Amino acid sequence: MAGPIEQFEIHRVFDHEIVVNNYDISFTNSALWMVIGAVVSINFLTLGMKKGAMVPGRMQMLVEMIYDFIAKMVHQNIGKEGQQYFPLIFTLFMFVLMGNLLGLLPYSFTYTSHLIVTGFLSVGIFLMVILLGLYNHGLKFFTLFVPSGVPLWLLPFIIPLEILSFFVRPITLSVRLFANMMAGHIMLKVIAGFAVSAASLGLAWATLGIFPVMFNVAFLLLEFLVALIQAYVFAILSCVYLKDTVELHH
Repeated sequence: MAGPIEQFEIHRVFDHEIVVNNYDISFTNSALWMVIGAVVSINFLTLGMKKGAMVPGRMQMLVEMIYDFIAKMVHQNIGKEGQQYFPLIFTLFMFVLMGNLLGLLPYSFTYTSHLIVTGFLSVGIFLMVILLGLYNHGLKFFTLFVPSGVPLWLLPFIIPLEILSFFVRPITLSVRLFANMMAGHIMLKVIAGFAVSAASLGLAWATLGIFPVMFNVAFLLLEFLVALIQAYVFAILSCVYLKDTVELHH
């Protein structure tokens, strides 16, 4: 039986290696499941809104709920001017959600369990905040590190802390998602391994193996909930960070 870590290994889908300027750009299982996630998302949203009925069916209602949910999230956390970021936040939410949910399928690959993926998304948001913040506010953007109402003698201590907390954002945003996905999948694999091991020891032990199976089913439902929550957390924190490009808060 494969170990609990082997499910995170990245390998080429095809045997043929593609190298450009000494860089391996072969099509991997991670890229494959990103494509699958994109195809599933596009078809789900397209089919859901295809009829555009006044009285929506189940799929249309679900699509409209997701759309309305993200729209309210953007409005509440960024403000009225933040609606320009709606396509970005919606895409981020669907990308992360698909990665989390599809990773629960047997023989699939959870691309959100890799730090390079979550880190790329987080650094992208971080750089966008800096560039758009400077574009919209100019040098005034740096007042973000100077909280209002703080006595002058405290500023030499507060400003470094504010700068540190700002630059830690992409780390916490990426690590939170990747760590939750990896830890959950490892637990599922380990518990499933207990059930398989018990079944291989004979009928008496196989009977005891039902308990890990029952626990694994319950844990799978919990992982489904975690997948939804982590997509929500990633999207809402992106909104909170992007608010600095519209309105500087102190």
